Amino acid sequence: MKAVFLFIDGLGIREPAADNPVNPEVCPALWRLIDRHSRPIDACLGVEGLPQSATGQATMFTGRNCAEAMGKHCEGFPGPALRKIIEDGNLFLELKRRGLSVRFADAYLVDGADELALRRFKSVTTVMALTVPETVSTVDDLVRDEALMQDITRETIQDRYPDIPVIPPQRAAEHLFRIAREHDFTLFEFFQTDVSGHSMDYRRACAVLRVYDRFLAALVRYVEAAGLTLVITSDHGNIESVGDHGHTRNPVPFVAYGPREEFLRERVTSLADVTPAILAAYDEPLSSNRVTKLLTDYKSLILRTGRP
Repeated sequence: MKAVFLFIDGLGIREPAADNPVNPEVCPALWRLIDRHSRPIDACLGVEGLPQSATGQATMFTGRNCAEAMGKHCEGFPGPALRKIIEDGNLFLELKRRGLSVRFADAYLVDGADELALRRFKSVTTVMALTVPETVSTVDDLVRDEALMQDITRETIQDRYPDIPVIPPQRAAEHLFRIAREHDFTLFEFFQTDVSGHSMDYRRACAVLRVYDRFLAALVRYVEAAGLTLVITSDHGNIESVGDHGHTRNPVPFVAYGPREEFLRERVTSLADVTPAILAAYDEPLSSNRVTKLLTDYKSLILRTGRP
């Protein structure tokens, strides 16, 4: 199995509302996947208070209820105790132990993993990537179109790197697909959704989602053609309720689309199930006949309806 994991920070599920930009007019590709190929999963983890990024992401990428382990939801960058949990066992490490190739597609503006390790503040995904240093993508990878910027289009780095051109979202999707073809598992993290949700600016949130949707629509066509499995989920809600400044207790979508979608979806009910389900999918590969049938079914669906 080859899989692409899109982690979208701050994306919850909520009924239609005037302050909910997650709708078919703003982001039709994302909406279709959520509507047809996802299930809502719990991000609260049985712990009082609003879900937060550090414990939510750590739970997602370790399979351990980190909010419960810490006794609270922890925001921002993980502290020493939470970093220790991540370093002791995470999705990247477990995939490597299985002999699989892994890539974190987000480019860091550094020359290498050693420079990244010197940073005082590290996100959950950075801590995880540093446990398998070869997964780290650098500015040189970005220049070679072998990595993506977290904003997709590279606009946020133009003041520092004016020689690295801005690209359309569809081109970024092509770059991610090329990376994914070369690895068993590829992760891409997008956090502009969470940033725009905190801004309480509906127009800004819509603009962010439209960029992401153009990227996603192109990527879906690539993964369909190649028979890759696409996974999308989030750490907590936010952008679906732009009228609220903070995070929400809403469930988050767990999207699985492709050859292993049913296998994955039936195993995930909360953030703590994400990593165990993905590892199980690699541990129980499909038979070649089953893969052929699934690919034929998907191609027939696309030809019949023109959409996933």
